Amino acid sequence: MIDRFEDIIGWQKSKFLTLEIYKAFQHVKDYSFRDQIQRASVSIMNNIAEGFERKGDKEFKKFLFIAKGSAGEVRSMLDLALELKYITKDHFNALYDCSLEISKILSGLIKSLK
Repeated sequence: MIDRFEDIIGWQKSKFLTLEIYKAFQHVKDYSFRDQIQRASVSIMNNIAEGFERKGDKEFKKFLFIAKGSAGEVRSMLDLALELKYITKDHFNALYDCSLEISKILSGLIKSLK
């Protein structure tokens, strides 16, 4: 039994991803792009937290789906960031893989709530 959202592995990994996104894009002058990818990454961890705090599986599952969607948005934006040369291929791979792992963790958590 998980007592706090901070104990959820998906939340821990999404916090790590968010911090890495902030670091990776801190010098990007395309402010709207930077803001969007940062907000999308923050959305993952915040939706996990908010859903957990609702204290109902149905509500939690709804917020996990939103978090999963935000993880997809991060991956989409990372692809664009690579094409625009905002990040290196190595940085892209690390961030993309982390986001994909979070999506898989969220899928498993969603299935466990059915």
